[in-house]
Amino acid sequence: MAASTKRQHCRRLVLLCALLGTLWEAGASQIRYSVLEERERGYVVGNISKDLGLEPGELTERGVRIISKGRTQLFSLSPRSGSLVTAGRIDREELCAQSARCLVNFKVLVEDRVKLYGIEVEVIDINDNAPNFEAENLVVKISEIAAPGARYPLPEAVDPDVGVNSLQNYQLSPNRHFSLEVQTGVDGTINPELVLERMLDREEEAVHHLILTASDGGHPRRSSTAHIQVTVLDTNDNAPVFDQSIYRVKVLENVPLGTLLLTVRASDLDEGANGKVMYKFRKINEKQSLLFQLHEDTGEISVAKNLDYEECSLYETEIQAEDGGGLTGRTKVIIMVEDVNDNRPEVTITSLFSPVREDALPGTVILLFNAHDQDSGKNGQVVCSIQENPPFKLENSIDDYYRLLTAQNLDREKASEYNITVTATDRGIPSLSTEIHITLHVTDINDNPPVFSQASYSVYLLENNPRGSSIFSVIAHDPDNNENARVIYSLVEDTIQGAPLSSYISINSDTGVLYALQAFDYEQFSNLQMQVKASDSGHPPLSSNVSLTVLLLDQNDNAPKILYPSLPTDGSTGVELAPRSAEPGYLVTKVVAVDKDSGQNAWLSFRLLKASEPGLFTVGLHTGEVRTARVLMDRDTLKQSLVVAVQDHGQPPLSATVTLTVAVADSIPEVLADLGSINTPADPDSDLTLYLVVAVAVVSCVFLVFVLVLLALRLRHWHASHLLQAARDGLTDVPASHIMGVDGVQAFLQTYSQQFSLTPDSGKSHLIFPQPNYADTLISQESCGKIEPLCSSVESKIPVDDTPLVPQAPPNTDWRFSQAQRPGTSGSQNGDETGTWPNNQFDTEMLQAMILASASEAADGSSTLGGGAGTMGLSARYGPQFTLQHVPDYRQNVYIPGSNATLTNAAGKRDGKAPAGGNGNKKKSGKKEKK
Repeated sequence: MAASTKRQHCRRLVLLCALLGTLWEAGASQIRYSVLEERERGYVVGNISKDLGLEPGELTERGVRIISKGRTQLFSLSPRSGSLVTAGRIDREELCAQSARCLVNFKVLVEDRVKLYGIEVEVIDINDNAPNFEAENLVVKISEIAAPGARYPLPEAVDPDVGVNSLQNYQLSPNRHFSLEVQTGVDGTINPELVLERMLDREEEAVHHLILTASDGGHPRRSSTAHIQVTVLDTNDNAPVFDQSIYRVKVLENVPLGTLLLTVRASDLDEGANGKVMYKFRKINEKQSLLFQLHEDTGEISVAKNLDYEECSLYETEIQAEDGGGLTGRTKVIIMVEDVNDNRPEVTITSLFSPVREDALPGTVILLFNAHDQDSGKNGQVVCSIQENPPFKLENSIDDYYRLLTAQNLDREKASEYNITVTATDRGIPSLSTEIHITLHVTDINDNPPVFSQASYSVYLLENNPRGSSIFSVIAHDPDNNENARVIYSLVEDTIQGAPLSSYISINSDTGVLYALQAFDYEQFSNLQMQVKASDSGHPPLSSNVSLTVLLLDQNDNAPKILYPSLPTDGSTGVELAPRSAEPGYLVTKVVAVDKDSGQNAWLSFRLLKASEPGLFTVGLHTGEVRTARVLMDRDTLKQSLVVAVQDHGQPPLSATVTLTVAVADSIPEVLADLGSINTPADPDSDLTLYLVVAVAVVSCVFLVFVLVLLALRLRHWHASHLLQAARDGLTDVPASHIMGVDGVQAFLQTYSQQFSLTPDSGKSHLIFPQPNYADTLISQESCGKIEPLCSSVESKIPVDDTPLVPQAPPNTDWRFSQAQRPGTSGSQNGDETGTWPNNQFDTEMLQAMILASASEAADGSSTLGGGAGTMGLSARYGPQFTLQHVPDYRQNVYIPGSNATLTNAAGKRDGKAPAGGNGNKKKSGKKEKK
C-alpha cells in the first residue's frame, strides 16, 4: 500500500515537471518590452538581437523582420545596433483608449530558421493630457426655495490618461452658498455635485458665479476649469424622472443611416413650462456625438453615421432631461453593436521561396503567409486551403500563420512552373473568402540524359564517296533546360581493321552530322559499325550511346579479271587442242573470270570479239565455254586465234579481253610437227583486202549516212549517260529499300543458276550469271543467211551505257542442275535435292570458297599445254601438267538453256561424244581413247 502511494506521488511529480517545462518553453518564446508613450522616432525599446540569440549585424543576414496584422507599423528594427526602436510617435490614448494596460503584440520572423517569435510591448502612460470639461461654461438653475443640502450634478471632466495621470479630484472656488462634494461611482468614476449650503434669495442675488477646477495626479499635475453660472429661479419643486435608470439596445453594425435605436422618456409632475422636458446628451465624447442623434423633444435616438463593430462594439452615454424650471433628471444609455460578416479575410505573404529546385525534398517550405479576419467570433475564424494539387500541401503553423510545403518530388520536365491558388474563407454565414495566386518556378537540374530518336541507325552509303562528304545526321534530345540540355556529340573510340575509327569518320559535336574522312572501298569492308555518344553540358554530365551501322553499296569500280587461261611466264603461247573430228558443240576450253565487285556489278558476260576463222567457234554468253560451231574442215588452218571479251553488268560496264590459240589437229605429234614449220600466218582478214578494195566505192557512198547515224547514236548515248549519272547521284540519300543490295542479290541467286570462277589473289568470290541465250559466235557473211540465231548483233548481247538500272528478267524456270551436273569439281558438290542454285548467302559463300580453292590450284601452273587425258593443254614440254586430280575442270558440261544437249562430263566432251538427246555423232575418237 505504501509503495503504491509512493508511485502515485512520483507520477504526479513527473506530470508537474512536464507542465512547468511546457509553460517555461511557452514563456521563453514570448519577448516582452515596455516603452513610454510620446517617445521620438528611433527610440530604443530593447536589444532584440541579444534576446534572439543573434549578433547585432546578423539581423539583415538572417532575414529578421517584423510582421504585424494589418495595423500601422509602430516599431522597426535597427540593423546596425540590433535594437527594436520606435517607428514614430506613439499615443497611448489613441492606441488603447481607457484600457488599464496598453499592450502591442506582433511577430518577428527569422527567415533562415523559418521561426516566429512573439513580441509584446507595453506602452506606458505619461501625463500628457489635462482633464477637460465638455463645456467651459455651464448654467445651473436652482429654485430659490431649494432647501439647504440640495445636490446638483455638475459636468464631469474627461482625462484620457489612466492611473494616477487620470482625473483625481475637483475643487470649487470659495463662496458662502455652495460647497462641492465628489461622489465615486461603482465603475470608479468621480462625479462632482454642487451642494446648497444656505438658502438662496433671488431678490438678493439672482446669479452666482463659481469656478470648478478638475485636477489629475500626474507629474507635473495638470488641471482645467469650468465656469458655473448659478441662476436662482422661482419655485419648481418637481424634477423630470426617466422611465428606466439604464437603457440598453443591440444593433447590427450594418444598419442604414437614420435607423431608430430607442426612445428615452422622462416625466415631470409640474405643469406649464416647469413640466415641459427637453432631452440632451450629457456625457458623450466627440466620436459618439457624430454617430448618434438625439431628438430633443421626443427623446428618440437614431444612427447618424455608419457603425463599425471592429472599431467599437459598445457605446455608453448619459441623457439628461431638463424641465422649464431648471430641474433635471439623468439616465444611462448602453448601445451594443453586434458584428456581421462584412470583412473578407486578409492574406499577407510573409515569405515566398521561389524558384525552387526540382530535387527539393518533400516538406520543403515554399510559402509562409498570415490569414486573419477583422470580424469576431465565427465571422473572424479563417480556414485556408489550396486547390487540388498533389505536389503541395498546406499546414497551419502557429496562430493564423500557414506554411505551403512540397508533398512529393518535383519534376521540371513535367511542369516548369505551378500556379497555386490559396483560398482563405471565414466561418460566417454567408462566408466570405479571399484568394491569392502564387506562381512557383521550378529550376532545372541535370537529371535526364540525352535520348536518341531511334534505338539504332542504319545508313547506306555508295562506295568511292568524296572525302569530307556528309554521311548522316543523328539527333538526340535532352528534356532538361539550358546548359543541361545542350547536347555534344562524339564517337566512341574504336578500331577498324587496325586503324582508329577517327581516321574514317568524324562527327560535328554540335549538330551530330557525320562526315567521311576518306573514300570507302566496298571490297575492303562492306560495313562500318560504331557507337555515337551524346553528352549534355550539365554537372555532372549525363550521356547515352546509340549504335550506327554504315552499309556500303557497291559501285562498278573493278574490271573483270581473267583467271584462265592465264598469261604464260616463259614467253610461249598457250594452245588449246581441238581435234578435226570434233563435232559441233565440242568443248574446246573455258574462259574463267572473276570480278571483285558484287551483285549486278559482278555478273559477267562472254563474247567472241575476234577470230581467225569467223563462224568456227562460239563462246557461251554466261559460261565462257569455247565450243565448235561447225564441223572442222581440212581447209581450216592448224592455228586458230580467238579474242574473247569479258564484260560485267555494271553501269558503266567494264571489260577485259584474252587471246586464245586453238590448235586444230587429230593428234598431239601432228600438232608438234606442224607447229615447228608454221610461221605465224597472216591475219585472215588480209584475204579480204581485195574484197575491201572492191567495196570501197560502195562503202564511201554510205559513209556519210553512217557518220550521221553514229553521231545521233552517240548523242543519245551521252544524254542517257547523264540521266543515269544523275539518277545514281540521287540514290545517295534514297532509303536502302530503293537500291539493290545483298537481299536483291540473294533473290537473284534464287532465280538464276550460275558458274563460279575464282582467282587465287582475289579477296572474295564473284558470280557469273548465264543468260537464256547460249553462245556468242563470230560467223562469216555467207552463213548469215543460213543460221539466223547467229546473225543477231553481238552488241545487242552486251548491256550498253544507257541501259536502265533495273533487275534482269528471270531466266527459264527449267534451268536447273541435276545432282551430277552441279558446278564444282566433276560435278560432285553437295546441294539441295531440287538442283537449284544455293538460295542464301551462306551457301553461296561456301560454294565460292570451294571453287576458289580449286581455282587456286589451277592458277599455280604456268603452261597452257598438257599431255594426257583430262589435261587442259597439249604437251608437258610447254609447262607442268594439270590433271583432273588436282585442277578443277572448267570445261565441264552444263545444261545449256535453250538447247536440248546435255553433256555428261569433261572426258566425254573431249572424246567427241554427242550430248544426250543430241544429233551429233556418238563415235569416240580413237586418239582420245588412247590418251
